Amino acid sequence: MLDLWYWIADLSNSKIVALLLFSTTFVGILLYVFTNRHRTERLESYRYMPFEDDEDKVPHGEDGKK
Repeated sequence: MLDLWYWIADLSNSKIVALLLFSTTFVGILLYVFTNRHRTERLESYRYMPFEDDEDKVPHGEDGKK
C-alpha cells in the first residue's frame, strides 16, 4: 500500500492520475446532463431565461433612487 502512495507522489505519475480523474469526472457530468431526455428538455427551456427577466425590471437609477 505504501508503494502505491510513492507511485502517486511521483510527479510524472500524479499528472496522469489527475488527468484520468478529471476527464472521467467531466465525461460523467456530460453523460448525466445529456442522457436523460426530460433533463435535456428542462435545461433547454432555461436557455432564454436571462433575456425574459430583463423586460420586467426597471434599470437602476430611473426610479428616482440611488
